[in-house]
Amino acid sequence: MDTDDVLGKAPLFAALDRESAAALRAGVSEMNLPKGRTLFREGDSGDRLYVVLEGKIKLVRTSVDGRENLLSVLGPGEMFGELSLFDPRPRTATAVALTDVRLAGLGHDDLRPWLTGRPEVALHLLRALAQRLRRTNDVMADLVFTDVPGRVAKALLDLAERFGRQSESGLLVHHDLTQEELAQLVGASRETVNKALADFAQRGWLRIEAKAVVILDVERLYNRSR
Repeated sequence: MDTDDVLGKAPLFAALDRESAAALRAGVSEMNLPKGRTLFREGDSGDRLYVVLEGKIKLVRTSVDGRENLLSVLGPGEMFGELSLFDPRPRTATAVALTDVRLAGLGHDDLRPWLTGRPEVALHLLRALAQRLRRTNDVMADLVFTDVPGRVAKALLDLAERFGRQSESGLLVHHDLTQEELAQLVGASRETVNKALADFAQRGWLRIEAKAVVILDVERLYNRSR
């Protein structure tokens, strides 16, 4: 998929006609970020938003004692960094390349005047922020009301929806997360998450591979996530 096709999936471009998209595209700069490289850190000033063109980015927050919480994993067509467009305060998370990544960046100073005459685009951006807030609320509710295996099942299905592809043996989900990162995403210890995965594998719902799973029974995994 080429750059324009991927950008077209992002909330910023989805509301635009071809001419407007081309005009905005002219202000976009592309960059490559090697695996493991940090794009920006929590507390940095934010002056750009980004769209993932290729690869995966993880957003993390770090506690006072140095523990990390993995907030989300983003892939092609997904946008981040737009919060500071509406609230110009320091970054609320650290963005790290989970794989080799290609990004499109757009400066807030270039974008703000461009949005003035296009309220439909601003509404798309606000809708994207609202959806992110809903997901955050769901995560908070899951931490209170859902057990760890349920949260693991839900996280795998979410990753499958965005990164999964059908293979001969099942739905292959190459999440590129270490065991520790998957545990951070779920909000549980690595041991508890590994136990849940082992149980799912024993039941025949999935097969565990290196930084990936093959989901063999989506329906049962979905029922466990509820």
